[in-house]
Amino acid sequence: MGELRALTVSQQVGLLFVVLFGLLGIVSIVGVWRSLRELTPEQTALRERFARDLRALWIAAVVFWVAWVSGPIGSMLLFGFVSFLTLRELVSLTHTRRADHRSLLLAFFVVLPLQYVLVGMRLSNAFTVFIPVYVFFAIPVISALANDPFRFLERTAKIQWGVTVTVYGLSHAPALLLLDLPRYRERGAFLVLFLVVVVVAAQLGEEFATRRLRRRPVARAISRSFSWPTFGAGVAAAAIVGALLDWVTPFDPLAAMAMAAIAGAAAMLGQFVMQALKRDAGVRTSTGDLSVTGAVGLLDRLAPLCFAAPVFFHSVRAYFGI
Repeated sequence: MGELRALTVSQQVGLLFVVLFGLLGIVSIVGVWRSLRELTPEQTALRERFARDLRALWIAAVVFWVAWVSGPIGSMLLFGFVSFLTLRELVSLTHTRRADHRSLLLAFFVVLPLQYVLVGMRLSNAFTVFIPVYVFFAIPVISALANDPFRFLERTAKIQWGVTVTVYGLSHAPALLLLDLPRYRERGAFLVLFLVVVVVAAQLGEEFATRRLRRRPVARAISRSFSWPTFGAGVAAAAIVGALLDWVTPFDPLAAMAMAAIAGAAAMLGQFVMQALKRDAGVRTSTGDLSVTGAVGLLDRLAPLCFAAPVFFHSVRAYFGI
C-alpha cells in the first residue's frame, strides 16, 4: 500500500485501468474456453446471458477509460452522448403526441447539453437545481403552448421523469470525476469505479438471493423477484464490497460501507422502477420476460446507475460538508 501511495495520481489511475482490463480479459478468455464444451439448453441460455453482461462490462470499462483520458471536456461530451441515447430509448417506451415535440426538442437539444455544460464548469449548485426546478416549470409551459390538453398531466410527467432519470441522474457520474475533495484531488476516477462496483455487487447479491431464498414478492405485478429479503441481501453485498474497497476512497471503512449501502439500495430501487415502466409499456420477449429496447439496451444497463449516481454524489458532498 505504501508503494501504491507513492505513485503519482496519473500512475495510480493508470494502474487501475490495467487491473480492470486485465481482469476483464481473463474472464473473457475463461468464458471462451467454457463455451467450447457441450452445454444443455439451460446452460446455453445462461452462457448467452453471461456473454451479454460481459459485453456490457467491456463497453462500460472502455467508456470509463475514454472519459478519463479525454479530460473534463471529453468526459462531458461522452456522457452527454450516452444520456442522449438513453433518453431516446426511454421516449420510445412512452406514448407521445405531436404536441409534445416542442418539449422533446427542448429536452434533447437545450436541457441535455446545458446540464452537462454546468457539470463541466463544476457549478454544483447550478446543475443540481437546473432540471428539478427550472426545467420542471419550463416543460409544462412549452407543452401547454402547443394547445393540446389531452392527457396533458400524464404526457408532461413522462417527459419530466425521463429527463430527470436519463439526464439529471446520469450527469452526476461525470460530476464525480470533477469533485474536488480534501486530500483527494484528481482521483475522481476511483470514486466512479467505487460507485460502479458497489452497484454491480448489489445487483449480483440480489440475483443470488433471488435464486437461493424463499421470498414473497413486494409487487408481483411488477417483479416476481423483488422482495425485502433479496433487497437486503443486495444492500449487504454492496456494503461488504464497499468496506473492502475503502482504500480507493477518501472514506474510512465504516463510511465506505455506509456509502456503498446507500448507492446499492438506490440502484436496486432504480432497477425496480424501470421494471414497472417496462410493464406499463408492455415490453416483453417471446418467453414473457421483460426485454431491453434499443440497439444495446442502454436503459436496462444504466437505470441502476442513473438512480445511484445522484444519491451517491450528494451523500459524498454531505459527508465532507461541501
